[in-house]
Amino acid sequence: MPAPAARDKIKPLSILAGVVRRANARGRRVVFTNGCFDLLHAGHVTLLEHAKRQGDLLIVGLNSDRSVRALKGPGRPVFSQRDRALLLAALQSVDYVTIFTERTPQRLIERLRPDVLMKGADWGAGQIVGSDVVRRKGGRIVRCPLLKGSSTTAIIQRIKQAARSDDR
Repeated sequence: MPAPAARDKIKPLSILAGVVRRANARGRRVVFTNGCFDLLHAGHVTLLEHAKRQGDLLIVGLNSDRSVRALKGPGRPVFSQRDRALLLAALQSVDYVTIFTERTPQRLIERLRPDVLMKGADWGAGQIVGSDVVRRKGGRIVRCPLLKGSSTTAIIQRIKQAARSDDR
């Protein structure tokens, strides 16, 4: 069976809730992670591959453009939510992508109730939104080690510095 096209992997929460119920009924382990994923980089890919190894089905919650602006400030995101969703969905490790408009993925996690919640190691154990929901279900929280030098903010700063150097 051929792999699904990237666009086919981008789904609304209402559809994914059913996907998760069916996966759970078949004994499959659902993994959830979330983020802005602006300027997709090697650190993101490492996190997503690590997340996929934790279960059978990886769902990525993607912050909407409005949500990213609220979190990161004006000028962000660099890429639109549509482009970011398509890039994520094109990765082999990602089974589904859903876009959320809130500042946190709490509503998504409450609705999906994943078996594993994955975040980067830069998130302290007490800071991980939705961890209470996952633990109540008997699931686990996994923190992925960060890939040194992989930060969207740092990449943007390097680009700005390079542009300033070119202007001289």
